[in-house]
Amino acid sequence: MSKLKIAIQKSGRLYEDSLQLLKDCGIFVNNGKDQLKVSVDNFPMEIMYLRNSDIPQYLEDGVVDIAIVGENLLAEKQKNIKIVQKLGFSKCRVSLAVPKEVETDDLSYFQGRKIATSYPNTLKNFLENKGITSDIHIISGSVEIAPNIGLADGICDIVSSGSTLFKNGLRETVTILKSEAVLAKTSLLDTQKEAVLDKFLFRIQSVLKAKNSKYILMNVPDDKISDIASVLPVLKSPTVIPLAEKGWSSIHSVIDEERFWDVIDELKEKGAQDILIIPIDKMVI
Repeated sequence: MSKLKIAIQKSGRLYEDSLQLLKDCGIFVNNGKDQLKVSVDNFPMEIMYLRNSDIPQYLEDGVVDIAIVGENLLAEKQKNIKIVQKLGFSKCRVSLAVPKEVETDDLSYFQGRKIATSYPNTLKNFLENKGITSDIHIISGSVEIAPNIGLADGICDIVSSGSTLFKNGLRETVTILKSEAVLAKTSLLDTQKEAVLDKFLFRIQSVLKAKNSKYILMNVPDDKISDIASVLPVLKSPTVIPLAEKGWSSIHSVIDEERFWDVIDELKEKGAQDILIIPIDKMVI
């Protein structure tokens, strides 16, 4: 079977989470990040550790087959690359920010002004779509200091918590792009490698579904089973097991993390008691 070549950041925001995802998928890496290419014994895959900024070009050229990379980087590099799965980690946004003494959040503030950024293509496309003309200054790093040294009137950069902006006397005004880690693939995959990718995607989706779900058990009066079942967003139907105490049953099901507390409140209102929540390692659907 053909080996799938996957690119991972050699260092940076996505490195640790990318390796953890592989581990959660049962893929164990033999060597560390000090090597450019490492082998995997228990899955047809080779891992290549690359500079983040190089990954989109390697994908487009077919040097690697797939990669874990940020959406923001793919948007900036504008390559012929397809996103096949969003991964839910390393979430951030590409945003405009201004000195904190600037009172307006309106995009018109940037008309005719200087903006420092490491994302010139993303910024240029956004401003053109909004009819704003600005002087874009390209900076490879430490963009947030540009207003303080008089280089720019504002910046366009990655924002996660906003703490870096705050420390440099800036505040976020307009979000251009929301981003997270994604699995992307080259357009040059052959049939055999597509089959391997399908197997890998199946594992990823099982892991992601489990992370976003919780297994729930509760004791319910028998006359409340129908009411309780109507609340549960289950895969098929809840499991109902009679208890030793007459008139009571145990209901088992799965609930989504996003709706967790709302569902719990409804279950309690409808008579559920002794509710237990258990994390799920994998979900094979």
